[in-house]
Amino acid sequence: MCNYQVFLVTMEYCRQEPLFQLIGQTFLWFQWDTLLLEVGFLTILVAPMGFLQSSVKSGFFSYLPHRPNDIISMWLVRWLLFRFMFASGVVKLTSMCPTWWDLSALNYHFESQCIPTPLAWYAHHLPKWLLKLGVVGTFIIEIPIPFLFFAPVRSLRLFSFYSQVFFQVLIILTGNFNFFNLLTIVMCLSLVDDDFLLSLVGRPTPASKSTGGTALRWTKKIFTLAIENIVIICLLYGTVKFFSLRLFPDWTVDSKIAFTASELRNALTEIMPVTIFMGALSLCANILLALYRSIIEPGFFKKLYALIGTAFVTCAALWLFIISLVPHASLDVRTRNNLWPIVHQWHKRVDEFHISNSYGLFRRMTGIDGRPEIVIEGSNSLSAGWKEYHFLYKTGNPSERPPVLIPHQPRLDWQMWFAALGTYEHNPWFVSLIYRLLDGEKDVLKLLDTERLPFPPNKPPKYIRAILYKYHFTSPSGTKKKTNDWWTRRKEREYFSSANLDEKEMAEFLSNAGIPLEKTRFLRITNAYLKKALVFIRDYATSIKPTTFIWSLIGTGFCINFLAPIIRL
Repeated sequence: MCNYQVFLVTMEYCRQEPLFQLIGQTFLWFQWDTLLLEVGFLTILVAPMGFLQSSVKSGFFSYLPHRPNDIISMWLVRWLLFRFMFASGVVKLTSMCPTWWDLSALNYHFESQCIPTPLAWYAHHLPKWLLKLGVVGTFIIEIPIPFLFFAPVRSLRLFSFYSQVFFQVLIILTGNFNFFNLLTIVMCLSLVDDDFLLSLVGRPTPASKSTGGTALRWTKKIFTLAIENIVIICLLYGTVKFFSLRLFPDWTVDSKIAFTASELRNALTEIMPVTIFMGALSLCANILLALYRSIIEPGFFKKLYALIGTAFVTCAALWLFIISLVPHASLDVRTRNNLWPIVHQWHKRVDEFHISNSYGLFRRMTGIDGRPEIVIEGSNSLSAGWKEYHFLYKTGNPSERPPVLIPHQPRLDWQMWFAALGTYEHNPWFVSLIYRLLDGEKDVLKLLDTERLPFPPNKPPKYIRAILYKYHFTSPSGTKKKTNDWWTRRKEREYFSSANLDEKEMAEFLSNAGIPLEKTRFLRITNAYLKKALVFIRDYATSIKPTTFIWSLIGTGFCINFLAPIIRL
């Protein structure tokens, strides 16, 4: 399945919005899509045109960038990672969602997330005290540990790196969140240095020059060890204090939040200016270090080239840091209002390009009373013969094993999950989907499980309806309807009343929503050879499973990078 097919549904859902919002619209409006835009913009500074940069000529990473200004551009990725993780942790509390405040969010998360993996079933049945402890760990990893991203001690940055990667791996194992977790792990590489990456693949690191005698080295080690212990002790003490951890004789741990919403707001008002000051101080330190490295470059032209590059990246970094303060400060109203008006003006001018965004994943937990799912059914009679349409990935048949499809994101399956949380009146694209199914549009049918279509494409059903169900994971000890069932479901209500193509109400609804009834028209391609090539590529790509296709591209890229140094030899 390719995203071009989704456009047949999404492009018809048109509103009077700026051009950048038209492509994909609702289907391309997730937080990780805007995160990808921001990361993509930063790559212009992190990895510019390769032939313009000097490189390390030996070791595993033959083309590892080694410019003085690299520490500034990588700092921007680190700052984005900090804003992303810190905001994701804070909004869970500021949203006042009761499941986050009583630490029961994971009791529902694994079951109610968009597309769970098979391991989510097992995670859902973990002991309740352990799931509550998992919520505590989530808060610790997302709120205090990100401050270690800017720690001057290398071991503390590595500790924060391992914590974040471990957290992302756990999410990958239990949920299909497309490229989001992989992108976050890539961002975490900004926390490590070249020596770490070289040692990670078993390559020798460049010998470091001694900067002092034995006494100085031992003093540095003792000082570093003291800071490490202080930080770890503070983290442990804060965890025990703010979450009232108690160990029972049976080795279970009880936990509960030991602060109030008012105390959280007051603390956030004090902490937010500290985060801005910390970011500014860290950025200035990296700029000064980059300038120093530029000055000590050998040769006049290399020195001049390094200084010009550092000056350019410094200006870009200062500007990006300033405009990022607006979405970052949105976590606290007072901090946001205290920003200079010029900062808001600069951010507003580039806001539509989404190069600096506010974040906050899993703000509120859904599916507390069961995961809502929409089941679409078709029939040629209103009284009998209703047959279910099967999707490729979303939860439907209770006996079907949850899929594993990272890093692919089936956009339609995801939006079906969001549609189940509301009504079809707030999701005009869903009515458009029903209309296309009634019309038997083949490109839309390809978004579904074509091997189990209840009606042939050339003979679509006369009527289609949608039923809302509530799903729950089966119990490991309870009696199952079938031995291979993963889910149980119960019918809640009718989500969309039975409709056919002759009903004027549906046509009027789509017309009022700005969705044309006629099929999407494409521009005529006059180059016949180009048309044949595009059709061939599209047919070949759609014949492969999306996850396999994406991983084959990723694997090809890795193979090229691994083999490139060998081929040059």
